[in-house]
Amino acid sequence: MPAVRFEDVAKTYRGARGDLQALAGVSFDIEPGEFFGLLGPNGAGKTTLISILAGLAAASRGRVTVMGHDVRADYAAARRALGIVPQELVFDPFFSVRETLRIQSGYFGVRGNDAWIDELLAELGLADKAGANMRQLSGGMKRRVLVAQALVHRPPVIVLDEPTAGVDVELRQTLWSFIARLNREGHTVLLTTHYLEEAEALCHRIGMLKQGVLVALDRTADLLAKAASTMLRFKTDATLPTALAARARVTGRVVQLKAHDAGEVEGVLAQLREARVVVEDLEIGRADLEDVFLEIMQGVPASTAHLPGAVHA
Repeated sequence: MPAVRFEDVAKTYRGARGDLQALAGVSFDIEPGEFFGLLGPNGAGKTTLISILAGLAAASRGRVTVMGHDVRADYAAARRALGIVPQELVFDPFFSVRETLRIQSGYFGVRGNDAWIDELLAELGLADKAGANMRQLSGGMKRRVLVAQALVHRPPVIVLDEPTAGVDVELRQTLWSFIARLNREGHTVLLTTHYLEEAEALCHRIGMLKQGVLVALDRTADLLAKAASTMLRFKTDATLPTALAARARVTGRVVQLKAHDAGEVEGVLAQLREARVVVEDLEIGRADLEDVFLEIMQGVPASTAHLPGAVHA
């Protein structure tokens, strides 16, 4: 039995200016104990899919289950099995951090939960803020409380929707250390993030959405292997030759160019020398998940899903 199953999930929003199809028949499973990454550009349908999983939105078509429980027909059991960290900072301004976590425990009928609450406070760097009112916390600290709320009832499935957006490095390291521990202990994790280095480091498998369509689904290592190529990375203030500029990815002064073999690497360097382009910090490395992501997003029409792996793994 999968921890989470999406079966032909579609969602269309009706509006005065016409219909908007946010999801177009998405199907995949997440296995128990898996760390799964759901990636896609803004507007791809990630948050819509999570909202349907959480019971906050109803699918126009299809079925979603959590630990075998249908999110609509058996919503109470499905929600008990989920812990969701939303993108938005949502908090009650009238309670302290500890009171917030006790109340959250009560929502799920969990009594005598103080030992686990103390552990959450310690693991997430909130121990010294336990008595502080939620209004007094910084945005980063509020984000930590949201994570603690999602985990307070020890759900078997943890959903993290952009959990590190706009937070400091310390919180990112603290959060991932704790979530990785929970995953090792058997919790299933579903992560959406725009920090692709996080997904590459943490996720066993990755699915990619584009305009509501699942366009890639495979093990992280296999996605990287199938797109294996050499990447030249360097900095320059000069204008690239036209032939190189057409296939370069430029971010500020940083240029990245794909080269399939040593001969192509030498060809690129020769063109740079001929054009008298001065380069700094030249590196030759392998493609990373960001390279794979951009290649798939730019190369796969949203109307035709390319799944380099089974839909139900």
